Amino acid sequence: MREEILSVGIDIGTSTTQLVFSKITIENTATTFSIPRIKIVDKELIYRSNIYFTPLISNTKIDGNKVKEIIESEYKKANITPSDVKTGAVIITGETARKENANEVLQSLSGFAGDFVVATAGPDLESIIAGKGAGADKISYDEDSVVVNMDIGGGTSNLVVFKNGEVIDTGCLDVGGRLIKIDPATKKIYYIYHKVKKLAQKIGVYIEEGQIADENTIRKIAREMTRILEESVSLKNRSEDYFDSITNQERGKGIKDGYAFNSITFSGGVADYVYHENSGDPFKYGDIGIILGEEIRKSDLIRKIQIRDAVETIRATVVGAGSHTTDISGSTITYTEDVFPVKNLPILKLSEDDEQSGFDSIGNALREKLKWFNLDNEQQQVAVALKGSKNPSFEEVKKLSQALIYGMADILEKDFPVFVIIESDIAKVLGQTMYMDLKFKKKVICIDSIKVENGDYIDIGKPLANGKVVPVVIKTLVFNS
Repeated sequence: MREEILSVGIDIGTSTTQLVFSKITIENTATTFSIPRIKIVDKELIYRSNIYFTPLISNTKIDGNKVKEIIESEYKKANITPSDVKTGAVIITGETARKENANEVLQSLSGFAGDFVVATAGPDLESIIAGKGAGADKISYDEDSVVVNMDIGGGTSNLVVFKNGEVIDTGCLDVGGRLIKIDPATKKIYYIYHKVKKLAQKIGVYIEEGQIADENTIRKIAREMTRILEESVSLKNRSEDYFDSITNQERGKGIKDGYAFNSITFSGGVADYVYHENSGDPFKYGDIGIILGEEIRKSDLIRKIQIRDAVETIRATVVGAGSHTTDISGSTITYTEDVFPVKNLPILKLSEDDEQSGFDSIGNALREKLKWFNLDNEQQQVAVALKGSKNPSFEEVKKLSQALIYGMADILEKDFPVFVIIESDIAKVLGQTMYMDLKFKKKVICIDSIKVENGDYIDIGKPLANGKVVPVVIKTLVFNS
């Protein structure tokens, strides 16, 4: 069986809105008498939309009607109808994810494909999505190395660290190309982000709305923003300016200090001017993105870490259009209540380092990584995934149960079922142990023989074979890697 399906990716970001169509080839790779395993065997990007400035009604609201008009017009240009599309992802990222009508806009776009991965990506999840779109994970995996991707957009810079292909850290900083906005015709400044104004004042640069943009002045500010990025990856000692720049200061974070990076990649709109020289007006896009890219190009980020080409730059996030991999769970599973079907559940997968460092490490890592899925300080429902030991003793299962319960404290405070997905064949005993350890007060769903990754979403269908297995659809974001 070989089949081609059409997938759409839509990204509504701080600065830009864009769309791509991909042709995904899927095939049953199992033998004739085995349970089917459908795998993606080929991915081809067949259409890239124009890149539009994200339409806003005000500083707090997205213009949903104009966004819909943009998407409809691109469907027509591509000669594609919504009924042609089998799968896809619509993702609202950056500052736009915090607009008051973000979810409303997401839902209004869901008619453009029958089964969207609908996700409002918080800054940490956006970092992972962009890093994979840039191909940083593949470099890290292929070379057993530590790679950082900086996704520098209009409002924020999203950082993700991959070690041997796995996500080990994320961060987000208020450093971006549209934190100063300039009228391209008059060169008059009409918006300055408050943190940028404060940063400029510290170096004796006084900049106000209404002034004519001066390239030398803007360069001084861009150099300071670049210094903050250098501090973020420990090339310089971290200053007060760095900590001030962390997005959502009271609950946000940068990446940890002290990684030894083998390589760096760049994505986002600013990345094109890190990789390529600009000729012409540096303010042609009505912002400081070109100058910021040029300053990064001259910085220690390039001199002291090996720069690698990104597979995608400005389109790194949008290339995460959803695809499907259908699977069947193992037959040793636990579900204390039939809560199925469950749709669009984001995956948080612990790294091998987390698992190999002991049960305390599992609990602590889980607590920390669950913050990736916080949006406006609200914990979202998440499925926790891990590899697990092949033949653990009951004592080890008990300790794993307690570590997971400790790590999932934020989820347990909510009225969410507990979802655990484990590769090794121990879901029945682990699920039943967790159910007992939770005093039978929480719904526990624990399934095994399923391999998922960070950035995936999962659908779990109604049980089959007299309740022994569940069908699973893993919506792997289709990255170029």
